[in-house]
Amino acid sequence: MEIIWSAVRPDNALLILLSLGAVLLFAGRRRLGGGLVAISAAALLAIGLLPIGAWLLAPLENRFHPSPALPQQVDGVIMLGGALDHDLTVARRQLVLRDPGERLVALVRLARRYPEARLVLAEGKGSLGPREMEEALPAKPFFADLGIDRGRVIVEYQARNTYENGLLTKRLVNYQAGQQWILITSAWHMPRAVGVFRKAGWPVIPYPVDYRTNGTSIAYRGLDLKGGLERFSLAAREWVGLLAYRILGWSDEWLPAPDTDAARSGRPQPSGNGRQEPRP
Repeated sequence: MEIIWSAVRPDNALLILLSLGAVLLFAGRRRLGGGLVAISAAALLAIGLLPIGAWLLAPLENRFHPSPALPQQVDGVIMLGGALDHDLTVARRQLVLRDPGERLVALVRLARRYPEARLVLAEGKGSLGPREMEEALPAKPFFADLGIDRGRVIVEYQARNTYENGLLTKRLVNYQAGQQWILITSAWHMPRAVGVFRKAGWPVIPYPVDYRTNGTSIAYRGLDLKGGLERFSLAAREWVGLLAYRILGWSDEWLPAPDTDAARSGRPQPSGNGRQEPRP
């Protein structure tokens, strides 16, 4: 799936289309080549000028409340992978964070708030082997430096996607019905992640972070091709992922939403006026 996505992701697809158009122009196919170049240029201009990516990301980020009500005690906290750059961490022998680094910050906050909770880093399997992966995750020393017992930290590095994150993490921690677990991931990724964990029979408490939009109005920022392409590609990947997970049966919902049965099941939910407990 990753190989297919790398070929069809919007930025790569537009580059391929533009290159193909240029080749056709040089080959004398002016009409077809010019049409492809014009389409590519128009798409790039629209993505750079209009907040298309933000329009697509906002519904995903707004799906779950940014300040969820949290219980007095929890059994554990799960952070989905993406915050750490494994290759650079191995090369530089120090913790290197990616854009979703706020996931790790949130995990530290919750680790301090719930000193008895287990902490799970669901990093998944990257390009590194198991041994290199362990070297690439200096998380336990990192937590120890912050005064958090490294014995609380569990690392899952076998999953290849979000679906396997849910299955393998559940097996790793031996989840039991009735336990309270908090799930940390980027707000735009939370709907797909929640769908997977629910499918696995694990009703986690969503704790979204790493927002890319303000959720209400999208201000005009002028021409921003780099940012526009990043947001558009990110949004396209998530919407395609939601569709694919539903078709494959990895989620029972097209667009997972907050659990409306939370009150009946005893799990925390927002108050009637929409106000929530502040984040720790």
